[in-house]
Amino acid sequence: MTEQKPVSDTNAAKVTLPDAQTVSTVKHWTDRLFSFRVARPASLRFRSGEFVMIGLMGDNGKPLLRAYSIASPAWDEELEFYSIKVPEGPLTSKLQHIQPGDQIILRPKPVGTLVHDALLPGKRIWFLATGTGLAPFASLMREPETYEKYDEVIMMHTCRTVDELEYGRVLVESLKDDPLIGELVGDKLKYYPTTTREDFHHMGRITDNLSSGKVFADLGLAPMDPATDRAMVCGSLAFNKDVMEVLENFGLREGANSEPREYVVEKAFVGDGI
Repeated sequence: MTEQKPVSDTNAAKVTLPDAQTVSTVKHWTDRLFSFRVARPASLRFRSGEFVMIGLMGDNGKPLLRAYSIASPAWDEELEFYSIKVPEGPLTSKLQHIQPGDQIILRPKPVGTLVHDALLPGKRIWFLATGTGLAPFASLMREPETYEKYDEVIMMHTCRTVDELEYGRVLVESLKDDPLIGELVGDKLKYYPTTTREDFHHMGRITDNLSSGKVFADLGLAPMDPATDRAMVCGSLAFNKDVMEVLENFGLREGANSEPREYVVEKAFVGDGI
């Protein structure tokens, strides 16, 4: 999930019991990134790739909420979230200190564009993310429907440094041995992580690696074709805009839940952090 602006819910000064969920685990991946899991409300149903509003009580006694993609798949018994830490952020400056047993606010109304229903049928799907924009794809890479719908799944993830790729690397490496979906994943998933500020075996921005054809050459793939290729995008506003231009140069068109096409972009987030 990319860095986002807080949403102050002025209509909900009090946290009701259904909105409070207990933290089960917390893992700090770097000094800027962490993930955590919470209990899943029994009534919550969502499509892999969607997001919900979560947060904590603000200093004014009202909930301070932000949109977070659910990083766990729709079949998981818990909800996982992946977050950046913003030292001066009204929410994440506090959220980064949560411990197992603590409670967070969760509004169980999932929405979002990064869902399979928003795309026309295809043979190959590209997941394109920067930073914590990986979160919805962490859900979709663990979703059986992804491998039932597509012959190939390419996860392109770009971060500044190698350590910021760790969450995604660990997740991807665990998939083939996953007792629930490992057989479905098989050799369909291709992982292409890159860095922009630290030396790594693959480097460069997603837009550059697509436009130059480097990723196709490195993975032994044919260039994008709107007849067969589909894409999902999650990152900052600037990243989303640049990737949209690249995808449209390949002939792909932007779709939505109401009008499925060849690619979709999550536009619920902005790039200045909280």
